[in-house]
Amino acid sequence: MVLTAVEIAASVRAGELDPVQVTKEALDRITAADGVVGAFRRVRAEQALQEAAQVAARSDLASLPLAGVPVAVKDVTEIAGESASHGSLAGPAAQAGEDGVIAARLRAAGAVLVGLTRVPELCIWPMSDTPDGIARNPWDPAYASGGSSGGSAAAVAAGLVPLAHGTDGMGSVRLPAAMCGLVGLKPGANLLTEGGWFGMSVHGPIATTVADTAVLLSVLADSPSLATVVPPSPVRIGLSTTVPLLHTPVPKELVAAVSTAAGFLAAAGHTITPGAPKYPATMVLGMTARWLAGPAEQARGFDFARLQRRTRAHVRAGRLVQRTGLIRDSTRDRWVSRAEEFFAAHEVLMTPTLSHWPVKAGRWHERRWLPNVLPSTRLAGFTGQWNFAGYPAITVPVGRSKVSGLPTSVQLVARPGGESLLLGLAAQLESANPWPRTVRN
Repeated sequence: MVLTAVEIAASVRAGELDPVQVTKEALDRITAADGVVGAFRRVRAEQALQEAAQVAARSDLASLPLAGVPVAVKDVTEIAGESASHGSLAGPAAQAGEDGVIAARLRAAGAVLVGLTRVPELCIWPMSDTPDGIARNPWDPAYASGGSSGGSAAAVAAGLVPLAHGTDGMGSVRLPAAMCGLVGLKPGANLLTEGGWFGMSVHGPIATTVADTAVLLSVLADSPSLATVVPPSPVRIGLSTTVPLLHTPVPKELVAAVSTAAGFLAAAGHTITPGAPKYPATMVLGMTARWLAGPAEQARGFDFARLQRRTRAHVRAGRLVQRTGLIRDSTRDRWVSRAEEFFAAHEVLMTPTLSHWPVKAGRWHERRWLPNVLPSTRLAGFTGQWNFAGYPAITVPVGRSKVSGLPTSVQLVARPGGESLLLGLAAQLESANPWPRTVRN
């Protein structure tokens, strides 16, 4: 079984593991399994081994939180000598001259960047396929691994690497983590925003354990205190399994997972009551406008004619949104006001993470815009509103479907600054209800 990131780093710091050997083993796993999983757009085999040797020689090795840990990074990340494709053949092909903030922080912490993971074009969709590959769910490769951080989730769930970086604009960390039975955390907008999608997109960790999630979050945020997971005092948790505003039916096993998690948290001393914010109707308009206009803004640096057909339609719609002035702070402010009312009476909201089961894996990028939008909307009913509000949220595995064998999960949401609370609650769930870490267990 693949060691956790915490275990690897501790052993490397103690001189019990060699970072080069750890990296070789990760590259071997990628070679053996990624032909099926499709997690990586590019594997940095030669560079990763060189970087591992450099980590082993560092004078500060004994203090590095991710010493020698192989980490996958989403294909939106600036890495010196690499080109981030954003899942597209239409973007600039120039290699980055230096590391961006995310890569720099990972390297400073001792991580080894083994590769760039597959994403849908411009990270728009909750399925991650490109002309050269399909990111598949390791629990059942017939299903997609989610998106847009689908390659990152597939890499971790398949046991290829213990940790992966992702970004989340409408659920893009939480959705694939939930589909692949992992922990995925979307920080609040004040912690790790990347500025994309008019402030909705943030960086976040994907891992198999809460402890690994916390360590990666602490590195990405450059906030060491976040690595310490503390059991929380009893809190008030509102529980809702109704899709906000749309009220579309949620599969029974996804609803049942929330009841199961509620039982464990109640046993830990927390107060669980039915409850949800009073979602304003304008919320959907506000977050959808940003989902359309965000990629349209990014696409200005791309060759429009070479974009995928579905992306061109999305960009046209996004440019119309911008011209008509639908990106309004007042819409977000109205929603945040309603969210604040709810969190004045509750510390946490618990919902399903997914509002529907994952779609089948396939060449979704060859389909038109509407056939991509409809399943995306069905999947993401519980996630995007928290990007719009800027509140932190985490997905935690609960079990497996008796019908399909796919993972089930819950989402926990807290007010801004509540990342440590969410990690503490997730750790209580992990302790009470351990989940299989990877398909290699």
